[in-house]
Amino acid sequence: MFRILIIDDDPNISDIISQLAEDSGYAASTASNLTDGLMVLQSESFDLVFLDVRLPDGSGLDALPRIRSSKGQPDVIIITGAGDPDGAELAIQNGAWDYIEKGSSLKQITFSMERALRFRERNKEWSERIIKRKSLIGDSPALHSVLENLSVAATGDASVLITGETGTGKEVVARTVHENSNRVEGPFVVLDCASIPENLVEGELFGHIKGSFTGATTSQKGVIEQADGGTLFLDEVGELPLPTQSAFLRVLQEKRYRPIGSTSEKTSNFRLVAATNRNLEKMCEDGTFRTDLYYRLKSCSMEIPPLRNRLEDVPALAEFHTARLCAKYSTSTKTLSNELITILMHYEWPGNVRELVQTLERTIMRAKGEPTLYPEHLPVDIRARAAGKMLRPAEQKTPFQEKNDSSMLEPVPADVISSLFSDEFPAFKAFRTTCIAQIEKVYLENLIRQANGSIKEACKLSGLSRTRLYVLMKEHDISK
Repeated sequence: MFRILIIDDDPNISDIISQLAEDSGYAASTASNLTDGLMVLQSESFDLVFLDVRLPDGSGLDALPRIRSSKGQPDVIIITGAGDPDGAELAIQNGAWDYIEKGSSLKQITFSMERALRFRERNKEWSERIIKRKSLIGDSPALHSVLENLSVAATGDASVLITGETGTGKEVVARTVHENSNRVEGPFVVLDCASIPENLVEGELFGHIKGSFTGATTSQKGVIEQADGGTLFLDEVGELPLPTQSAFLRVLQEKRYRPIGSTSEKTSNFRLVAATNRNLEKMCEDGTFRTDLYYRLKSCSMEIPPLRNRLEDVPALAEFHTARLCAKYSTSTKTLSNELITILMHYEWPGNVRELVQTLERTIMRAKGEPTLYPEHLPVDIRARAAGKMLRPAEQKTPFQEKNDSSMLEPVPADVISSLFSDEFPAFKAFRTTCIAQIEKVYLENLIRQANGSIKEACKLSGLSRTRLYVLMKEHDISK
């Protein structure tokens, strides 16, 4: 049974949509403000959310990304004021499935609801396909939307445009599209458009024949020819010069090209996957990127979230790349301590996954022969910035924290500490790790009890982010 949530401060609208949902055989819940709606979405899974734009405690549009990435990753239908074209446009641009105006007929509301749920059911079949992903690591809600788009892209042959900040892993996603497509047996050819001088770009793309220009002592295949039967990945496609964009558009349309100096055309059956960290739409407005090429590229598009928006993936990413780097340098596999993972999850990673990998590489070199990585092995700048985020100023302490500072935090009994000793006397670092784990577990159990199971209240009391709290609860096997 589909589950629907209505977030609207107008009880009449909530009642109408609830009744329509129940008449169609669906379960309906309501929330009268944004705060309550987000709390419900964190604890329960929904398929569809009807969301008012203007709520007493905030804008529905501002909350759209959080709602779309919440448990169940529901689709969203925005409820706009009558005659508000800007609201409707913003709703679709921000990821809403559809929008309805207040005062819409019951038939219109039902039609929009049924259409969204039918599409969701069909889309679920695509998303449940098993995606082979060797290096695309993570299971966060933010990454799930990428995997859904990837699943659809892999089944077709249309061009794919991957956008995202530098270092987010756009090439990894491009390779994953190729590895899940029917071209997997063909070549995967990469051209970094930002690293080639403007006067050499066409030669790299189309190739040249011997004697076509000074220095052309041999003929050379371009990447278009090399990618025949496979996938051509153009990284930083926004750096293509305008004249080259025009020539390349023709290749995309006709799959025919002429090497420099040649009098005859060749054909190449390639699939294009392009990536950029630039705003191509803005470049089209500024006249620095061809609009027709842009729309040709974005037949299927996906945006890769920055690492700061999927910090729950950091432990898995860190373990994967640590194992890979240890193998690369023929070093024995190293274990990541809980303290180190905590530091990594409190750093915002402006350089994204690339910066995380480089940090782990430096950390492994600093640890030398030690089997476990601890915070002291991390670069000082990473530790300093993470520590600044972890420590809250004294004036920001909550009454509960001040109470904990004295009366509620009792010393750990000596017999509990003694019980942690085994027959073989433990090394200090291993013993410290075990003690910290025990103390964290006790703290978290008391925190959840004090907050009456409310994650929001627990975050407020502890100063932990919701993401970090969930990670710790999972780590210590604690439920609400």
